[in-house]
Amino acid sequence: MPIIYLSPSTQENNLYVTGGTEEEWMNRLADAMVPYLNSSGIQYVRNTPDMNAVSSIRASNAGNYDLHLALHSNASAPSNYGGTRGIIVFYYPGSTRGKRAAEIFADNLKAIYPLPNRVRTEATTSIGEVRQPRAPSVFIELGYHDNPDDASWVQNNLDGIARNLVLSLTEYFGIPFLYPTAPRRGVVDVSWGYLNIRSRPSTTAPVIARAYDGTQLTIINQWQGWYLVSFDGTVGYASSAFITLI
Repeated sequence: MPIIYLSPSTQENNLYVTGGTEEEWMNRLADAMVPYLNSSGIQYVRNTPDMNAVSSIRASNAGNYDLHLALHSNASAPSNYGGTRGIIVFYYPGSTRGKRAAEIFADNLKAIYPLPNRVRTEATTSIGEVRQPRAPSVFIELGYHDNPDDASWVQNNLDGIARNLVLSLTEYFGIPFLYPTAPRRGVVDVSWGYLNIRSRPSTTAPVIARAYDGTQLTIINQWQGWYLVSFDGTVGYASSAFITLI
């Protein structure tokens, strides 16, 4: 299953015209993403507000992540304070996977942003969190925090934006988007030794673990004939036909 480095803004001095800071609202957005990440089986490591861009990049590069996702909001030039709106999704030029991820994020954000024609992707080499991570990187500027309409849109739509971002992640990784549900317990019930735990809900997906007969699992979610399970530190898909609820 995929794992991302989630990097909400640590810029505590960038003030929202409607109250609060970029650091506060992007971390609240990341908080809102967590239930959807967990329910869809996307694992994550996250920076902390006491970090900065440099330490976030260093932490990302110390791991083995499938995507580096940075969450920010933008600011207008002083000469046009409060007069700009829009979403920009940045990626590194030459990164095929980064560009593909950016395009998916932008396309999905157009469905929820009030001005879809102002949502765009842009290649850049000037942003450290785009240029320096080892993993494919996407850096999203979610509106302009000096614009009252954009700032209010972020503040009043945290859950919808979070859901949209995780939907884009599942599309990028090729796994189902699943809504949060209460976890259940199950036990492997096979007669041939073990049950394969796979990276996606498909019999052709790679096997990432094996759960022997009688093993107890946490069932995170369900998709068609598959359970998304947590087992011995591994999250993956297993056929629901061979797991008995307990």
